[in-house]
Amino acid sequence: MQARIKEEWQGKKVAVIGLGISNIALIKFLKAAGAQISARDQKGAAQLGERLQELQGLGVELILGPEYLAGLEEYDAVVVSPGVPKNIPQLREAAQRKPLESEIGLFFRYCPAPIYGITGSSGKTTTTTLVGEILRAAGFHTFVGGNIGNPLIAELPRLEPGDKVVLELSSFQLEDLKASPRGAVLTNIAENHLDVHGSMESYIDAKKNIYRHQGPEDFLVLNYDDPTTRAMGKEAPGKVFYFSMENKVRDGAYLRGQDLVYVREGEETVVLRREALKLRGAHNAANFLAATVLSVAAGATLQAAAEVGRSFQGVPHRLEFVAEHAGVRYYNDSIATTPQRTLAALNSFAEPIILIAGGYDKKLSFAPLAEAVHKRVKHLVLLGATAQQIRQAVQALGDFPLQVVENLEQAVAAAREAAEPGDCVLLSPACASYDQYADFTERGAHFRRLVHQLTDRKVEK
Repeated sequence: MQARIKEEWQGKKVAVIGLGISNIALIKFLKAAGAQISARDQKGAAQLGERLQELQGLGVELILGPEYLAGLEEYDAVVVSPGVPKNIPQLREAAQRKPLESEIGLFFRYCPAPIYGITGSSGKTTTTTLVGEILRAAGFHTFVGGNIGNPLIAELPRLEPGDKVVLELSSFQLEDLKASPRGAVLTNIAENHLDVHGSMESYIDAKKNIYRHQGPEDFLVLNYDDPTTRAMGKEAPGKVFYFSMENKVRDGAYLRGQDLVYVREGEETVVLRREALKLRGAHNAANFLAATVLSVAAGATLQAAAEVGRSFQGVPHRLEFVAEHAGVRYYNDSIATTPQRTLAALNSFAEPIILIAGGYDKKLSFAPLAEAVHKRVKHLVLLGATAQQIRQAVQALGDFPLQVVENLEQAVAAAREAAEPGDCVLLSPACASYDQYADFTERGAHFRRLVHQLTDRKVEK
């Protein structure tokens, strides 16, 4: 394999567009294979921060700022970061000369082990992590990566045919992918990333690449409760399984009363009682069902799934309990970058909720969120670019106690003032973070620090 990679890339001139985490790993991979790298990004040197020093240490050419797409016709290959729009004229021209490459596409090309992929509008990271944990509990040497923040291209030299690879795949990673995983999960479909994809049709079409290139020996796990994903079962090339919180399925897993049940050809086995599941919320019970079906189809046992279900406490920034202060519990759900994810979070609590929401505008509707706020939220604190949009949507349905603040420090202080013992303060923004933070993890980490500052000192109310 290593000889094949060197043969394909030795001496090639490669332009790498977008200098995020995955492409930094890709640059190291291609440089080790003998390629000549031109690393390019619209951001300037100051915006790249520590990444700039790392790139300079690699000895690659750097083209930053407005001219980052100049001269692409001089290169043997152009590799594009998932988040870079492909409709930019220079990239369209490059694609006419030769198909654009991507880190995830190259990983699929060279990976010797079976790949299992997870996508959807929400639940991807939790489901991906659960699958990895279940496969490990079943005794498999397992690698977990992709959109979850761990580019696996750097692990290719360590991978063996008997290993298992689990990838979280975003719509950006999938949109130009010409391969599909051996087994896949599509958790759900809801409005997301319309600021980049332009329409729901384009967004859904990108998601379909997770199964579009499968063969008859491959398999797909779909959410039966989501009409959009359920309909995909008719066009899937391989075996189709379903998971459901509302309906009985013949092949897959579903909630039967309070039992999480695995079923194959009508034969049912209780995996776990729902109250034994460590994860909070109906959406996480659905994620566990999906992960169980994929993992068992990939070779794991139901015993391994049950073991993980009883012990797995969740992924950071996803309904993450941070601390309790003055009888108020604080939760970090910074991953909620869409209204749909915030709806799922709100439905996970019986306690009165002080909700902190707002952020970067992804051009999504806040009408469903406004209805849920009136039903489930005690007090609303808004910040960021979408604060006024959310306020208008909520107040269009009637008066509601809310306030608009400038930043997260003010938001946490306002939530603390509004909360009483027995309440929970929930950061679940329903928006991306890019107006004020680099990503949702930075936002969530800042929230954690602010909450811990409350618990580290006596606060007068």
